[in-house]
Amino acid sequence: MLTDLGKIIDPYDHFGIVRNLDGTVTRYLNFPKVEASPVASHGEPVVSKDLTLNPKNKTRVRIYMPTSKLCSSNDDDTRIPIIIYFAGSGWFLLIWDTNIVHSQCSALTQEVHAIVVNVDYRLAPENRLPVQYEDAMDAVLWVREQALDPNGEQWIREYGDISRCYLHGCSNGGNMAFVTALEATRKELEPLRIAGSIMNQPLFSGMERTNSEMQSCDDPVLPLCALDMFWELALPEGEDRDIWYCNPMVEGPHTSAISKLCRCLVIGFTEDPTMDRLQEFVAMLVNHRVPIEAQFNYTGFHGIDMVDPTRANAIVEMAKEFINKP
Repeated sequence: MLTDLGKIIDPYDHFGIVRNLDGTVTRYLNFPKVEASPVASHGEPVVSKDLTLNPKNKTRVRIYMPTSKLCSSNDDDTRIPIIIYFAGSGWFLLIWDTNIVHSQCSALTQEVHAIVVNVDYRLAPENRLPVQYEDAMDAVLWVREQALDPNGEQWIREYGDISRCYLHGCSNGGNMAFVTALEATRKELEPLRIAGSIMNQPLFSGMERTNSEMQSCDDPVLPLCALDMFWELALPEGEDRDIWYCNPMVEGPHTSAISKLCRCLVIGFTEDPTMDRLQEFVAMLVNHRVPIEAQFNYTGFHGIDMVDPTRANAIVEMAKEFINKP
């Protein structure tokens, strides 16, 4: 892509990937990984463990638990909320068990005092949409199964409050939180209840350009060509960016379910190329009478919480306030 400044941006090179002839990609951008720590040591406030979600699809979850809850007295039967978390990967980055996501989930667990279920969903382009939404719903159903099964996963079964489940995602993970919340309105999940959705810079697009997108052609973090590449890698062959889960503003099978959504928190930053779409998205939720809170910051870019600990902590505090609000 040639920007107004005359600089050619290769979106694949920008994110360290190379397309292969068989439709897969080779990923050269490697983030440091962190192993789960199921046993607390050295006063660590959070413990974690990896479990299989769907063996057929080779998906996993990493569960995070506040150490203080495990160490509480036996007469403390207070259950804590469950956050089902979808990390931002642009649909294609290997990020589930990296130090960035591990730190985000640990902070959520500690500050909100909640169980966090971090979902290892399948990646594009090897697995195109809508399989990521299927993996997300697998996680919701898995949490319900563990809570109700006498032999289910101990942390969820003994400490989790499945009537207070929250969907939380960043970037494309925020998109997944929205679509999963819609799908949940069509399923019999009781006694599990989706109490709310937290969408941090949810990723949407469309065929008609917005002003904020047009101004991002040479954006150093997320140039417009890279944003298009995200969807080029993820959408089913033959679909364009006006399919409803990419552009929720269009009429589609989702429209009738929007008004059934529970509380939503939408977080955005004005330097994000998708900012105009986020504002349209919030207005759409308001028009459908969805209980909505919007937190838009005047400074910050897409994915800023992945590189700025101060902003990451601020987003955790927003989630904490949202979840703990009566």
